[in-house]
Amino acid sequence: MNRTFLVGGAISVFFLTSTWSETLSPDAGAVTEVVNGFHDALRRGDAKAAMELLAPDAIILESGSAETREEYQQHHLAEDIAFSRAVTSTNSTLAVHIDGNVAWVSSTSRATGTFNGRQVNSAGVELMVLTNSPAGWRIRAIHWSNHALKKAD
Repeated sequence: MNRTFLVGGAISVFFLTSTWSETLSPDAGAVTEVVNGFHDALRRGDAKAAMELLAPDAIILESGSAETREEYQQHHLAEDIAFSRAVTSTNSTLAVHIDGNVAWVSSTSRATGTFNGRQVNSAGVELMVLTNSPAGWRIRAIHWSNHALKKAD
């Protein structure tokens, strides 16, 4: 059975309040909790919690590169944590699709602030693919893409 749930509005990136989650199906709520949990762990600086939500065979795609879970943990996780803590991100749309034990969550976002002494004003998209197992929903793939916005955007 293929189900789609759309949630929109200006909210913190990938963060749904409990009120929003309550309107979703139990599976969609659980999937959303994992995605939100990953981003919340980054914002808190909790690398261990973020990594626990990634499946052992997870792949992270960003800026034309692909990283395994281990490569992400060694090379990119610390920078993602620093970025998440330094800038303000807002979510424009969030869609949750579930087909059996596979789910994918797509989102657009906007980030503003200062990171490493540089101004950030960017738009981004994210696609997360999750699978359900006896351990619960886990992130199997992440694709991130973003671009700088002009001051008038």
